[in-house]
Amino acid sequence: MVNLLKKRQQKPTSSVLTIFAIATFSLQILVLLLFIIQGLNIRQLSLRKPPNFVQLIDGQSVGEIDDLARDPETIRRFVSKTMVAMFNWSGNLPPQSIEEVAKPKSDSGIPVRTVQGGNRSVTTSTWIASFAVAEDFRKGLLSAIAELTPPEVFTNNSSQSITGQLIIKRLYPPEKIGPGKWRIGMVADLIQTKRSDNRRRVTPFNKDLLVRAVDYFPYPLSENSTDLQKAIYNTRADKLEIYEIRNLCLLDEYGNQTNQTIQCLNRKPSGNFLR
Repeated sequence: MVNLLKKRQQKPTSSVLTIFAIATFSLQILVLLLFIIQGLNIRQLSLRKPPNFVQLIDGQSVGEIDDLARDPETIRRFVSKTMVAMFNWSGNLPPQSIEEVAKPKSDSGIPVRTVQGGNRSVTTSTWIASFAVAEDFRKGLLSAIAELTPPEVFTNNSSQSITGQLIIKRLYPPEKIGPGKWRIGMVADLIQTKRSDNRRRVTPFNKDLLVRAVDYFPYPLSENSTDLQKAIYNTRADKLEIYEIRNLCLLDEYGNQTNQTIQCLNRKPSGNFLR
């Protein structure tokens, strides 16, 4: 009889301990899930870019700036600067000091694989400026420019040396084609000059450039970084990139029509970067 009473007294105690253990374990799991959710929220906040606000002189805040908005003049300046740097072939390296302005160093070029499978060179300034182009478009662009660049650009023989210069005649106002995307027409001439007799070869270079806004990347380089590394990162300072180049058809698409004979060739897309 006494044993039965002891068993009956032990059963409620063990049941309470079991319930307490289960409740404690459940609470620990809940706390762990809350920590995981909180950690994910903190990580998302750390990856999110801080909002940009316009502040007036008196300190009043106007509102948040659209991250994809760009000033039209900034777009025009970016396109002009990039294309001129990409197609100006002097045969010399970009000067990094006052001494190099007076006595520039020769540019031996940077080898690039062409579409045909051979190796050609592009100038160092072209290679640096190409970092203002979308990464998936940059390789094909460099290959096409390498085929356009005469090998005589890199020769030290003044009687054979050739220089190239892009003369921009007109940049049309940027036309918005989507959120953070613009289309801008460029009418220009690519002029190749032989130094020995100043003979020139003029090639029309009329293009439609598709530009889009990109995120700003903080300057990651140390004080010991080379001038070449700094120049490459500076090409992204405008937070813009060119992601496609097409042939410009000089029709009334921009509100004007040229007096010259209008020819629109290659209207259908092709595999070449120059469409």
